[in-house]
Amino acid sequence: MPHPGPDSTAPATPASPLRVGNASGFYGDRFCAVREMLTGGPLDVLTGDYLAELTMLILARDRLKDPKLGYAKVFLRQLEECLGLAVDRGVRIVVNAGGLNPAQLAQNIAELAARQGIALRVGQVVGDDLLARAGEFTVPDGLLAANAYLGAWGIAECLREGADLVVTGRVTDAALVAGPAAAHFGWGPADLDALAGAVVAGHVLECGAQATGGNYSFFAEHDVTRPGFPLAELHADGSSVITKHPGTGGAVTVGTVTAQLLYETAGARYLGPDVTARLDTVRLDQQGPDRVRISGVRGEAPPPTLKVGLNRLGGWRNEVVFVLTGLDIEAKAALVRTQLEQALDEPGRRPAGLRWTLARTDRPDAPTEQQASALLQLTVRDQDPAKVGRAVSAAAVELGLAGYPGFHLTAPPGPGAPYGVFEAVHLDAELVEHWAVLPDGTRRAIPPAATTSPATPEEASELPEPLPAGPTRRVPLGLIAGARSGDKGGDANLGVWVRSEQAWRWLAHELTVHRLKELLPETAGLTVTRHLLPNLRAVNFVVTGLLGQGVGAQERFDPQAKALGEWLRSRILDIPEDLL
Repeated sequence: MPHPGPDSTAPATPASPLRVGNASGFYGDRFCAVREMLTGGPLDVLTGDYLAELTMLILARDRLKDPKLGYAKVFLRQLEECLGLAVDRGVRIVVNAGGLNPAQLAQNIAELAARQGIALRVGQVVGDDLLARAGEFTVPDGLLAANAYLGAWGIAECLREGADLVVTGRVTDAALVAGPAAAHFGWGPADLDALAGAVVAGHVLECGAQATGGNYSFFAEHDVTRPGFPLAELHADGSSVITKHPGTGGAVTVGTVTAQLLYETAGARYLGPDVTARLDTVRLDQQGPDRVRISGVRGEAPPPTLKVGLNRLGGWRNEVVFVLTGLDIEAKAALVRTQLEQALDEPGRRPAGLRWTLARTDRPDAPTEQQASALLQLTVRDQDPAKVGRAVSAAAVELGLAGYPGFHLTAPPGPGAPYGVFEAVHLDAELVEHWAVLPDGTRRAIPPAATTSPATPEEASELPEPLPAGPTRRVPLGLIAGARSGDKGGDANLGVWVRSEQAWRWLAHELTVHRLKELLPETAGLTVTRHLLPNLRAVNFVVTGLLGQGVGAQERFDPQAKALGEWLRSRILDIPEDLL
């Protein structure tokens, strides 16, 4: 890779395309993906995204038990069998597996390389950990982690100075791709369009197989039994081609890439520490089998603030699931609820929060007992572990011979467990240190963006011409529309897209906020914001507060809203026959 300074312009001679692959979309992804990506075809850089909101909480609890932990241990095990392979093939590795303790992981990697007789230059990106400054954040007691989302320039600096492997803490997921691209092509902070293109490519790669047919609404159209992991061929202007190694499973199509572009995003402006990428400028073109070109991405100056993720202990929770079988399901549920709440009304026994959820999984005249049964779930929360533990489990078990007919539970009640809460705040970027620790140990400060622009309200996108009136049929939305949904703290995002201009003309007018609330009654009392993305033929909704205190608190049946989009696709609407 060329080694120009961070403010230099691109080299006069065009650099060759940069092939960047991904081998991990989350902490727990396919273990052998690192080897598969290294052996499956040519590659310049291999990235791995191991961090998520819940992962940071898990790593924080690890660090409480042992100060030498706090990183993604699985990555070290992957390197044990693949480090020599990467070095032999000249593939550089960039991962955020450092989590809350990148220095310790970097040391462990150096020791591993020494044991294997491999000369390895390891760089680090640090400065994101703000836990020592906890007093600056207005949060209740119990803060376990506070991490700023850093950008791409620390990664780029390490690579420019010869690092073979770069370990980071909390950087934006897309920075894992944008950093190597900036180093390779010699981009500077003013190359906003090129950076924005790399950020979009990074967003497509970051969740691994979700770009190659995993979690894809139209999965039945492809063999996704074992989808391969994606890679991007990046070019000097920021454009890219998303593809995968030959012979691997799954598919790379405009649809699979669109789905991933909508994942955990909101409106047209995709904010980051280095650039604001305009998702409404993205152009997708199918260039051939398993090759989708991304072009036209425009970039704007980044905001003056950085996102900071705060993970804290929220208290203790427990759950009990009662099985209700056969007739009188509603009456049985009412009886057990009355009985248990009466038992918990004794002084000092009642938890602060109780939530009942009845899932009518039963069916009339069922051929099996399981199909004749519904599930009633009680979830309790309190700051006192005793109030969610024995107090609740004993009250439930004591009903065994005194409750509704057929009383039983899916499992014996447990003692309760702590739960976490994720919150996001924003801090002036000038107040956050960003350091590149070079392979020789030199620490080099990375300055914040010199030119910034506060986030501004989006311009209203122009609606397409509505379809003329015609015959319709009542069928599920999913016959013509794909969807992908996910979580951001306590909010959910839900992206819906269609595959033709005619369908887009219908969707843009039909799927309004009002209509969404009718189709998904759970959202009716919440704030819902709709964003139009005409280039992608997509609408993207943000449902504020649907997930309560976030995935760590487990307040909802689907706590990360992963299946929210599939629920919407199953709902029945009057759809024009011409679209079916």
